[in-house]
Amino acid sequence: MVATSPAPAALLHSTVLDWYEANARDLPWRTAEASPWAVMVSEFMLQQTPVKRVLPAYAAWLERWPTPAALAADAAGEAVRMWGRLGYPRRALRLHAAAVAITEQHGGQVPEDHAALLALPGVGEYTAAAVASFAYRQRHVVLDTNVRRVFARAVTGVEFPAQATTAAERRAATELLPATAETAATWAVGVMELGALVCTARNPDCAECPLLRHCAWQAAGKPPYQGPARRGQTYEGTDRQVRGKLLAVLREAHGAVPQARLDAVWPEPVQRARALDGLVKDGLVDPVAPGVYRLPV
Repeated sequence: MVATSPAPAALLHSTVLDWYEANARDLPWRTAEASPWAVMVSEFMLQQTPVKRVLPAYAAWLERWPTPAALAADAAGEAVRMWGRLGYPRRALRLHAAAVAITEQHGGQVPEDHAALLALPGVGEYTAAAVASFAYRQRHVVLDTNVRRVFARAVTGVEFPAQATTAAERRAATELLPATAETAATWAVGVMELGALVCTARNPDCAECPLLRHCAWQAAGKPPYQGPARRGQTYEGTDRQVRGKLLAVLREAHGAVPQARLDAVWPEPVQRARALDGLVKDGLVDPVAPGVYRLPV
């Protein structure tokens, strides 16, 4: 990503911040009452999952486990059970592991320090920056898929960013970061919201975009993406679908389940066995006896 822009950074800042103030969605993890733990839970859940699916799961999770210590005191398998149909259930195990570390190493309080956040199990570069920014109003570059897409179009003039975040992107995002922490934190969530609502991957609503007159992609004539083929996610017939069906049986059972009950959910034995082996390897399922399985304890 080239660190140049069709408009000065200050103009981009004021334009996005004004738009965000008028158009931000009312989401529970954005309220003043949301604890740092609530922000962290939302960030784990929102990875690869739409907001509308996260909202009920988020509310139920925090009702049951309002603090890291509450989750840490429960079994990891209960986190997997509570995760329900959000998908990518390893996130539940990672969030449980993070809660244990927060309880044991940080007195039950989500740490403010970015390096301490990054050291937590399951917390990567994006999540550490997001929690530090949104929970503690610090100044960090927050690069999720939506932010990267807005920057690619508005700043660089291409339809989509590279498939993996590049050093050039990070440098450009750092140069665009507002100088004050509070403004930087709002800028981060504002750009993210713009990518989620307007500058979407498919059918971006350019006519309603506040950056329309400042967008490098618009100025270049909206050239189509020229990079490697972008593969859409599939689900039907995949190992991921089989894993979901197997986990659904175990979540509903509240106890050990015999192999025969798992066999009934998918007719193809080789794929079913591969999916079950993967769940065991990932720590999402415990074999308690030959042909008997349960969620981890």
